[in-house]
Order: sequence, then C-alpha cells, then structure tokens
Amino acid sequence: MGSAEHRPRLAWVAWGTICVVWGTTYVAIKIALATIPPFLMGGLRYIVAGLLLGGLALLRGYRPPPAGQWGTLAVLGFLMLLMGNGGVAWGSQHLPSGLVAVLVGMSPFWMTGVDALMRDGKQLFARQWIGLMVGLAGITTLVWPDITAGGGSGRNFLFGVIALQLACAGWAVGSAYTRRHVMPGHIFGAAAVQMATGGVFMMITGTLLGEWSRISFNAATTTAFVYLVVFGSVIGFAAYSYALQHLDIAIVSLYTYVNPVIAVTLGTILLGEPFHPRMAVAAGIIAAGILIVGRPRS
Repeated sequence: MGSAEHRPRLAWVAWGTICVVWGTTYVAIKIALATIPPFLMGGLRYIVAGLLLGGLALLRGYRPPPAGQWGTLAVLGFLMLLMGNGGVAWGSQHLPSGLVAVLVGMSPFWMTGVDALMRDGKQLFARQWIGLMVGLAGITTLVWPDITAGGGSGRNFLFGVIALQLACAGWAVGSAYTRRHVMPGHIFGAAAVQMATGGVFMMITGTLLGEWSRISFNAATTTAFVYLVVFGSVIGFAAYSYALQHLDIAIVSLYTYVNPVIAVTLGTILLGEPFHPRMAVAAGIIAAGILIVGRPRS
C-alpha cells in the first residue's frame, strides 16, 4: 500500500490513470460490440480480470478480504458492474462512443446526490442544487434533438440514454457503498472479488437474454476485449478502488469530465463518428455544473 506520506501522491496517480484509461475504453467497447454482445462481453471481461487481479494481489502479499465481506462485495458487483458497466455496454449499442462518455459525465451529479442521501453524507446546499440543474440543462441540450427525432432510431436513442443514466445511478450507489463498507487493507482483493461476482451476474444476464447465439471473435474484437480486461478492468478498477479510499468522492468523480474529451477524440479519429458542435456546447454546460457542485464553500 505504500507509506502514509506516499499515499496521497499515489492516489493522484491512480486518479490520473482512470482519467486516461477509462477514456479509451468507450472506443474499445464499441469495437468489441461488433461481435460480442454487451452482457457476455462484460461477464467474460470481469471474471477473467477478477481472477488476474486476485492472483496478482496474492503474489504481492495483499490479504484477501474476510469471508464476511464477500456478500457486500457481491452487492457492489451487482451495482457497479451489472448495472454500471452493463448499462454502459448496452447503451453503447445505440449511441456513438463519444456521446456515451459525455452522458456518463452525469456521474458526478449522481455520486454527489447519492452521497448526500447517506446518513453520514454531505448535505447539499442551494449552490449545489443550482449546479445539478445546470448539468441537467447540459444533458437536455445534448440529447433532446435526437430523442424527439421520432421513428425507431429516436426510440433506440432514448433507450440508450435511459440505460446510461441507470448505469450512472448504479455506479454512484456502489461507489458510496465502497467508501463505507470496504476495508482499506483489502482494496485489491476486494476489487478482485467484486469483479468476479459482477462478472457472474453479467454472464447470467447475457445467458437469459440469449446472447450466446450472437457471440464470435475476430482480430479487432479480440484485441479490444483483451485491452478491456487488462487496462480497463485490472489496472483501471484497482486504480479507482485505491483513489476512492484516499481522495474525496467529489474529486474522484471528476474523472468523468476528462473521459469524454479522450473518447470523443478517439471515436472521431478511429471510428469516424460524427462530432456535432452541440456536443461541445453541452459538454461545456455540464462542466460548468460540475464546477458549481464541486467548488468548496467559502
């Protein structure tokens, strides 16, 4: 875990890692979805990543979480992986990767609001409520023209937006729960158990939805899948768990402001996804809302 004086520095390194790595995963998910259905992709990804991270943690001498915590970790796997990552993967079927990242930028609002509802959470003041409304205005600016377009594409777009907001809600509840119930001494072992159990939930969901008949692999989707396992899950999830234990949740949540910049850029360059000026305007409004919510009180 490192000495006490190095932990704040390592926490910031961890935060920077999730800013960059998770910004690239939106494009990787979009590529993988070409032949791998969303829930089976997530299930296989997190079971493999959980086993890898758990093995690495044991080799490095980290203690596994006590058996009494495994039920809590399974709940977190359901919230953060089945709801959170599963919602993102499902929504990515209907939306460009850059737009998905911008919509997931609502996570700081969900995380701030959920944390305020907790018994020991921070109370929301008038300024923060204003910030939440500004952020909502940004999202409305972004998605309203496509939602009202009508036809099947408009409905699919709306379903994708709803899936992403459910994903944000699940991720926010799970993040708040992690800070309160996961012991700091078991961060990496807990992340491994959480990923493995969440992967099982996603595999069950994919099986119930009949996804096995649609799964196949080619060079591009296999490369994207391996990237998601190693960087998006093992490295990214370990970094996120560490940052949550040593930085304020409002600060950690701001990675979702950096992710869209990377995702939109890569989506435009690698996948040829359209970039609309409306996306830049909406991202600016959302950023303003985040700054209003996150600015310390004088």
